[in-house]
Amino acid sequence: MARTVWDSSVGKKTVMAVSGIVMLLYLVAHMIGNLKIYFGAGEFNSYAHWLRTVGEPFMHYEWTLWLIRVVLVVAVVAHATAAYQLSRRDIKARPSKYVHKKARTSYATRTMRWGGVILGLFIVWHLLDLTTGTVHSGGFQEGHPYQNVVDTFSTWYGNVIYIVAMLALGLHIRHGFWSAAQTLGAGGRTRERFLKGAANVLALLLTAGFIAVPVGVMTGVVS
Repeated sequence: MARTVWDSSVGKKTVMAVSGIVMLLYLVAHMIGNLKIYFGAGEFNSYAHWLRTVGEPFMHYEWTLWLIRVVLVVAVVAHATAAYQLSRRDIKARPSKYVHKKARTSYATRTMRWGGVILGLFIVWHLLDLTTGTVHSGGFQEGHPYQNVVDTFSTWYGNVIYIVAMLALGLHIRHGFWSAAQTLGAGGRTRERFLKGAANVLALLLTAGFIAVPVGVMTGVVS
């Protein structure tokens, strides 16, 4: 039964919608946590430490954090796989030749596809930069996330990569939220205006909230 659901286009769209909501909830919490950087190194570093001790003593050190990471990895892989397979299915469904002019995908569809690729590459860079420290500039300091963030956004390329990715994220959320609502049956004529407005507001708030961190470092407010 699960295989039958997954093989259908509706099933893949449902997987995309549910996994997208999981990631969206994480992004809201992540953005709020990021903004703690404006309260100084002590509070930001304490918050990072707290993430590793959530659930103690019932949960061992970092167990809750790793559980969240596993859920996110599953959501990202499921989302990306369903999106890729739906895209391939859409391409195969089109006729090989057009009599007059080749059909063009909508702006929203093109944005979602390219935005997904940009975000996928950004996630890899972001983890290698601030989680493992592999590509980090200025010398990665384990247990000092405040200084690591300041180091990253003290470079021009760190700011460019992050800001471009957050703009792509905003567009992805704007189109994805509405699409997920339709897939899960929350859409409708009476709710259409509200859902579109909510998608716009949510995308704007998340984009602005995430970009506020590099802007704070660039302007010297965070240093």
